Amino acid sequence: MKIHKEGYSTIILVFGVLCLLNLYLNQIHLHPAILWTVFLVSALFFFVIVFFFRIPKRVFTENAESLIAPADGEVVVIEDVYEPDYLKCDCRQISIFMSPLNVHVNRYPIAGKVIESDHHDGVKLPAFNPKSSTKNERTSIMMETACGKILCRQIAGAVARRIVTYAVADTEVKQNQELGFIKFGSRVDMFIPKDLKIEVSLNQKVRGGQTVIARK
Repeated sequence: MKIHKEGYSTIILVFGVLCLLNLYLNQIHLHPAILWTVFLVSALFFFVIVFFFRIPKRVFTENAESLIAPADGEVVVIEDVYEPDYLKCDCRQISIFMSPLNVHVNRYPIAGKVIESDHHDGVKLPAFNPKSSTKNERTSIMMETACGKILCRQIAGAVARRIVTYAVADTEVKQNQELGFIKFGSRVDMFIPKDLKIEVSLNQKVRGGQTVIARK
C-alpha cells in the first residue's frame, strides 16, 4: 500500500503534534494508566490518518467507450437533470458519496480532452445533501470524450476542507489518470449524456478505476 502525496504534510504534522503531546504528558508525571491510554489513542488516530491517504494496488478497468467510476464510494444519485452551467442541456447525473473510510483519490472516468476546469467557493453542507452539488465548495471539470461531453464535479463535504484538482484546460487525459484528491469525506458528481446505458444502481458500492458506471 502506498501513501498519496497529498497526505505527506498532514501525516507529518499529525505525527509531530502527537509526539509533542505524549512527551509533554510524560514530563508532568501523570498516572501510567493515563499515559498508556493517551499513547494508544494517539497511535490509533495516527493509523487512521495514514489509512485515509492510502493508494491500494488495483488492476484498472480500461474501455474507450465506457465511463469508469471516478471514486470509491456509494452511488447516491441517478437522475435526469438539466445542467445549466457547462453542458447547458438535459443529461443524467450520477453521484458517488465517499465516506472517510473510502479511498479518496479521484480519477478520470474516460480518456478525453479537458475543456474547462474551474474552482467554486461555497458552504459546507454534508456531501450527501442534494444541494451540495451547487452550494458547496467544488471544482467543475468539463471534458470532450468518445462518449460525448461530460462534466465531473468534485464536491467538498461538511468535514472536507480542501479539494485538490490536477485538471488543466486544453490538455489530453487518460482514463483512470489521477484527477485529484478530496480530504476527509466528500462526493463526486458526473453529468453524462442520456443515451449512455447506466450499469450501476442506487446504493451500489463502486470502486474507482474498476467499476463500469455507464457505456455506449
